[in-house]
Amino acid sequence: MAEFVAGFGASHSVMLVCTLEDWKKGFRTFDPKGHFYDRKGNMVTYEQLLALAPPNAKDLVTDEAITTRFNNVQAAIKRMAQEVQAAKLDVMIICGDDQNELFSKNLQPAMGIYHGKSIRNGVKKQLPPDAWYKIAQNRRLEEKPGVEYPVNDKLALHLIHGLIEDGFDMAALGGMSDDQYEGHAFSYIQKFFMEDKIVPIVPIFLNTYFPPNQPTPKRCVQLGQAINKLIKSFPDNLRVGFMASGGLSHFQAEEDLDEAVIEAMRNHDLDYLANLDVKRLQAGSSEIRNWLVLAGACPNLDLDWVSYTPGYRTEALTGTGLGFATFYPKAKAAE
Repeated sequence: MAEFVAGFGASHSVMLVCTLEDWKKGFRTFDPKGHFYDRKGNMVTYEQLLALAPPNAKDLVTDEAITTRFNNVQAAIKRMAQEVQAAKLDVMIICGDDQNELFSKNLQPAMGIYHGKSIRNGVKKQLPPDAWYKIAQNRRLEEKPGVEYPVNDKLALHLIHGLIEDGFDMAALGGMSDDQYEGHAFSYIQKFFMEDKIVPIVPIFLNTYFPPNQPTPKRCVQLGQAINKLIKSFPDNLRVGFMASGGLSHFQAEEDLDEAVIEAMRNHDLDYLANLDVKRLQAGSSEIRNWLVLAGACPNLDLDWVSYTPGYRTEALTGTGLGFATFYPKAKAAE
């Protein structure tokens, strides 16, 4: 019988593949050009967000403060890779969102599962030296074309069939066209946490980002609960991990939201998670939905380790709540 032996939650923000210099300088010119959401879900400009910043905002984005946070995050990335590899998994389910990589605004399923025998990552592009943001994104990609990662297609099909029987209208992806490759929510996890020990994955796509068909928080928790039952019914003897890829809050780092989500996951408070205000789950913060699926899928796993860094990068406190967490069965978590 298959069983969940480990759960993981990890940000996949571009900040994680940026340099310290990018953190200190690049985002100061990049962020003021963007649009953001306030805590009521209304779109606001950078200038409006800046006007709402607390009096100590400048102190939070000094070069020294940013350097400390950068180093904390680098340590967390290293720890997460060690945890993933030490779990000795037979398969990793990765739940992440697609941002116009395999899907587009012309066709955006709310939920989908990839069931091909392998999934291809993209190849790095030739870029000018001053294209710091795209260079960072490039670090999730491969040095050469045609790199394929294994997929447990048998488990993927088991989940598709079972979820449909359970009332979930799942999209099913059996392959990709020649010019397509997996999205960053999956390639980041493989390149930075699994590259030294590749295990088959099952990619689950959740449309966290794009209206109008984003799953509600309640439906995300229900999806996880349904996956939990299906893992238990899978006949092969597998050590299964579940990775929630993405989040936490961004592109405004909201510590109160992120800490409340982490605490609810620590306490197995599915009711709180299922009733999160969707107005707080805008833009990148929408990826918190992937963590809700994890919470529903792994009720037997307890929070063992967490690293949380509010990745402030401008005086408007734009940035990303950079979160990493591991979940293990009670006996291991208590060690």
